[in-house]
Amino acid sequence: MILQALKEYYDRKAADPKSDIAPEGWIPQRIDYEIVLDHRGTFKQINNKRENNEGHSALVPNIGKQALKHNNSGKDANLLWDKPGFALGIGKKGDIKLISFIETIDSWFKSGEDVAVDAVRAYLLSGKTNRNVFDPIINHPDMGEAIRSDRGNITFKLIGDDGFVFERSSVKNKISNPAKGINNIAGAICLVTGSRVGDIVDCHPITGGLFGAKKSPNLVSFNEDAFCSFGKKKSFNSPVGKKAVDAYTKALSRLINSKQKLKICDATAVYWSGKESSFEHAAFFFFSAPPKDDPDRNTEAIKALYESIWSGAYAVPNDSTPFYVLGLSPNAARIAVRFWHVGTVREMGSRFKQHVEDLAIIHSAKVDSALPMRRLLCSIAAQGKDDNIPPNLAGEMVRSILDGTPYPTTLLQAAIRRIRAEQAKKNKNTGKQDPNVPYERAALIKACLNRALRFNNPQKEKEITMCLDPENKNIGYRLGRLFSVLEKIQTEANPGINATIRDRFYGAASSTPVTVFGNLMRLSNHHLSKLEKEKPGLFVVRQQLIGEIMCPIVDFPAHLTLADQGRFAIGYYHQTQDLWTSKTTKP
Repeated sequence: MILQALKEYYDRKAADPKSDIAPEGWIPQRIDYEIVLDHRGTFKQINNKRENNEGHSALVPNIGKQALKHNNSGKDANLLWDKPGFALGIGKKGDIKLISFIETIDSWFKSGEDVAVDAVRAYLLSGKTNRNVFDPIINHPDMGEAIRSDRGNITFKLIGDDGFVFERSSVKNKISNPAKGINNIAGAICLVTGSRVGDIVDCHPITGGLFGAKKSPNLVSFNEDAFCSFGKKKSFNSPVGKKAVDAYTKALSRLINSKQKLKICDATAVYWSGKESSFEHAAFFFFSAPPKDDPDRNTEAIKALYESIWSGAYAVPNDSTPFYVLGLSPNAARIAVRFWHVGTVREMGSRFKQHVEDLAIIHSAKVDSALPMRRLLCSIAAQGKDDNIPPNLAGEMVRSILDGTPYPTTLLQAAIRRIRAEQAKKNKNTGKQDPNVPYERAALIKACLNRALRFNNPQKEKEITMCLDPENKNIGYRLGRLFSVLEKIQTEANPGINATIRDRFYGAASSTPVTVFGNLMRLSNHHLSKLEKEKPGLFVVRQQLIGEIMCPIVDFPAHLTLADQGRFAIGYYHQTQDLWTSKTTKP
């Protein structure tokens, strides 16, 4: 299903005359050096094609072998371009590589078929017999060291031509319309297209560009001995034709190197629709902030789209076009599929929008309202670092968003643990307390609790609102509000205090209230007495607020469940926001 969807995406883009996707038989690659030959195959000069430390971008022949990655045999040369080790027979297994490079040309072109190809063949054969032929290149004062080190890609050009040899019309026609397949198996059926083909690929190409990948792995690969059935080895166990392989690898590569890509912890997520859709471009903003180096970031259209999504004004397209989301992570030998989801544009748009609405919670005007995935997950990681995000949590959260199901319980647990761990956190620059229930964690906890209530709510609990809810009688929410008020009274009675009750008692108050709230109430009486003498008006307001919060509380419970600990955090956050918001700015 994944390969079929990718091939359909390739077919759609290939049919678009404005598309930059490579046609069948070709892949984009960088060419670093160009060897110029005359019609007899005599070396004339070598040109450096690198600009700004990058090679010249070109579409190069992809003849069904692993163009971006060689195996250790030295017998898998590319056609008319490759590393200097193959094109000039340099280094380890140099003789084998050079022979492979010549044999690859011979397998595609007969002598006399193209004058430029004949020139390249003549040059290579003379170099095979006498390696001194390659000395002007290997010992070149500017490029020789890099070529001897087998760095970069090298190709050939016939003197007088405007382009490389593989860009000549006769060569391009031959590559785009091969006379035969690379692996003829009579009667083989391609599992992607369902058609009988005679060009089953034995080794699928690699995929580059994944976040965190130390090397380019394969999406599809087989262990030669472990996957051997009915005498078939490698990819012949599940046959896929060359055209289908070429299509899905190019489609995946294009998605990975486009704006339809997201980094979610260690995973790379790509998404696309079955046909051209505005949602393909809008989906990015549901999960991430606009890229800082995006020149379109400041255009009115992009700004309006981004702001409409996070303000809740975005209108979901009423479109039944299929929509796909694929999450990939690099592994030692192959790509791991972290998640794969298929829906329609309308379904995905509704679920993405629901995700944004579930996160909506009151916050300071100074705080950016957008909550992309990375910002949310970093808020529950130690030191706010990507590396400390709990494993697999990102993939589980994305799966919940795509399915419209409750977020994983581990997400709520991680948020509550981080709140307790930072209950006494001080800002390194100012020395003042940093909030242990910041906007991001409060939004995440609210979303976790509300989504869980929609699927399992036997007690008919009320969903948590965006801002302070005086009617909410949940014990966790009420105690969170009470704790916030007691902390505020302490700071008002002792201006400039360095530490508050939050530093010592938040963890116990949110999990085992009975152990600490008695002492906190007695301590608060001393603070209220001080307020009564110095600020009698404020004393009356705070005393009335405590009475309003305490009214439905019969007793302090011995324990709070995980969900009620989350409600404690939200009650604390809501009440703190309310206490610190000017009465003239409240809605």
